[in-house]
Amino acid sequence: MRFRTLGKTGLQVSELGFGSLFTSLLGPGFADSKQAVHRAVDLGINFFDTAPAYANSEEVLGQILADIKAPLIVSTKLGGRPQSFDPRNPQQLKASVQESLRLLHREVIDVLFVHEPDRPLQYDWWSDPEAVYGPVIDVLEDLKRTGTIRFTGLGGTTCSELAHCIRSNRFDVVLTAFNYSALFREATHEVLPAARERQMGIVLGSVLQQGGLGRRYDDVVRAKPAWLAEARQRQFLAFYQLLDDAGMSIVELCLRFAISNPDAGTVLIGPKTAQQVADAVAAVAKGPLSADVTAQVDRIAALAPYRPFEEPMILPFNNPKGYWGPGMANLGAGVKVGKLQ
Repeated sequence: MRFRTLGKTGLQVSELGFGSLFTSLLGPGFADSKQAVHRAVDLGINFFDTAPAYANSEEVLGQILADIKAPLIVSTKLGGRPQSFDPRNPQQLKASVQESLRLLHREVIDVLFVHEPDRPLQYDWWSDPEAVYGPVIDVLEDLKRTGTIRFTGLGGTTCSELAHCIRSNRFDVVLTAFNYSALFREATHEVLPAARERQMGIVLGSVLQQGGLGRRYDDVVRAKPAWLAEARQRQFLAFYQLLDDAGMSIVELCLRFAISNPDAGTVLIGPKTAQQVADAVAAVAKGPLSADVTAQVDRIAALAPYRPFEEPMILPFNNPKGYWGPGMANLGAGVKVGKLQ
């Protein structure tokens, strides 16, 4: 396993990190999760990410890590606990961190992310969005000053909004998810450049697009369900052809593409089993993609440089007829429709 410096934090993190969404009741069970975590540590992975919003992931991960003596770097998040959650309540935020420490069996949290800082309808963190200020900023500064946490971060999924938060210069690390992978490049426009300019640590999440790039769906793509735009269909078909020509699995190509980015500190995988961990480590052991394959991937990514409007964040390949359209027009949560003035 190769290691990289996580930006200005100076932390030495494994090229692959372990995303713990499925190390929870969302996964296959405690025994499988324990095997996956132990295999990861045995193979050199030292960065583990979790969150209160990931079901009981903190508790499960903490139980497993309690028996591991190897030095590890653990990150978690603020957001979603307790219920009902008030993102501007300092007492709730501090209590959530203490609960994270208890569940994870840690004395210090290495990186504490603000979860979804860019989606106010999920967590309305900022009393002053332009200044990227809310009570959470004072809480984070206090936690850092007292040594409860080592570094602060942003964990988001948008492009312009997340980049705006980065430009506040208040944070050490950014975890960007769903918008940087072999075929999805939205983060390259603002998020990654803004983080690079500030020497922030960069964690790449969901580089397999929550399963959309975790296996092939040739038949579904050829059938073109209603939600699949023609540009995206052409892109996936060309991508599958490249995989055939290069003789690579989709997981190998996508992981090797992600580690090809020199700005990335660590690339998260979200394994459910020890075998998935071993396969991912074996893939990245082959190193970054060749210049020729990278150029072909870039050309295919350019076929759909931005998400089509109707496309869901998590591509419903497993249930292609179960999704229809982006929802009710102009009737988002909390939006009232009145008469035109």
